[in-house]
Amino acid sequence: MSALTFRQAVPADAERCFEIESIAYEGEEAATLAKIHTRISNYPQGFLVMQTEGKTIGFINSGCAHAVVMSDEAFKELVGHDPVAPNVVIMSVVIDPAYQGHGYATAMMQTFVKQMRQAGKLTIHLMCKERHVALYAKQGYRYVKPSASDHGGMAWHEMVMEL
Repeated sequence: MSALTFRQAVPADAERCFEIESIAYEGEEAATLAKIHTRISNYPQGFLVMQTEGKTIGFINSGCAHAVVMSDEAFKELVGHDPVAPNVVIMSVVIDPAYQGHGYATAMMQTFVKQMRQAGKLTIHLMCKERHVALYAKQGYRYVKPSASDHGGMAWHEMVMEL
């Protein structure tokens, strides 16, 4: 595994993050460039960028809520986001496909969880496809239920980690 660095996103990261999101996610499930800009500008503390050799190869972005409703599509544009709320909602966990399969997602998720613990958050919520449920369970997430969300025309599953 190459040396990894992690940092908070800045506006200049939006285009590269959008590029990764567009090639890593299927069809309509990828966030738009406008949504990525919104997430960086409104909650950079919850937008972790991972780099190797100076190149951005992945990221996690999130928002915070007092009451989590995973099927709330408006939240993906941070409508209802409150940075002091105790519950983190992950919107994207993305690794450039050229860098997948090397343990980078695990390293990135562990860094993100550590940062959220240090920020005093109580839970981290995410939705994933069925094929990723076991991966997140190994990371310490608990399966909650099939999601009511049909984001991007896909079936999703809700998971949570208590911090």
